[in-house]
Amino acid sequence: MTARITTPFGASSTADEVLAGVDLTGRRAIVTGGAGGLGRETARALAAAGADVTIAVRTRLDLADPASITNFVHNWSGPLHILVDNAGIMATPEQRTAEGRELQFATNHLGHFALTLGLHDALKAAGNARVVVVSSVGHVNGPVRFDDLDFTKEPYDPWLAYAQSKTANILFAVEAAKRWAGDGIAVNALNPGRIWQTNLGRHLETPPQAFDPSGRTGVSEKTIAQGAATSVLLAASPLVEGVTGKYFEDCQEAEPFVPGIRRGVAPYAIDADNARHLWNVSSN
Repeated sequence: MTARITTPFGASSTADEVLAGVDLTGRRAIVTGGAGGLGRETARALAAAGADVTIAVRTRLDLADPASITNFVHNWSGPLHILVDNAGIMATPEQRTAEGRELQFATNHLGHFALTLGLHDALKAAGNARVVVVSSVGHVNGPVRFDDLDFTKEPYDPWLAYAQSKTANILFAVEAAKRWAGDGIAVNALNPGRIWQTNLGRHLETPPQAFDPSGRTGVSEKTIAQGAATSVLLAASPLVEGVTGKYFEDCQEAEPFVPGIRRGVAPYAIDADNARHLWNVSSN
């Protein structure tokens, strides 16, 4: 059994602290959802370290629209060193894409799956490229519902839909890391922590204080600068060079999930069979 990966950073570390002394000059990056919140801070920190950052926002990339993804990929040229699959939606009212897919699964997983696969050759061309997939502690609320991905058999539940999309993010990282190891592409997923200053929770009916307070459950509540720290660690820090197929939180590889404590990674989210099955389902 390999030792859990640790770094000197933690829950209170900021993105700038993690990248202090890191020179990204000459490296090209894409950050989805970079118009605000974690995405904007991630993009800012990478750019401050010298990276040439492209911010992929809805006006130029709609992750729920396959044609938009195809167009974005078609218009990208040259190598890509860093891809941060950051954009996401949470606990939305029931909505479907034009293709009939449940919106959270389509946006959070399928869109990023298609985008990352479309950019595979650019990542391979870069050499030692890194893909970072932003998941959530919310994945512990449920696995991928392979028998009813789009809630066509059972009533829609916004939190179960969110949970499966975030579990899918982790499984994607697990399988992509395995498939692309020979291409020099590292793929990892992460939980950024709970950050109330972003727009992610705009569909919540309960106030933040009433929703699963961290003092009871172990969730790390963070500022935006702290929330982006694990993303930039995986995107650019030499401390995790060569690390792939892992799930991080608070700048450390996550421990196994313990029921009742909202931390760690659920076993179904790193299961190799689940990861392979999700890849095949997502490719169809």
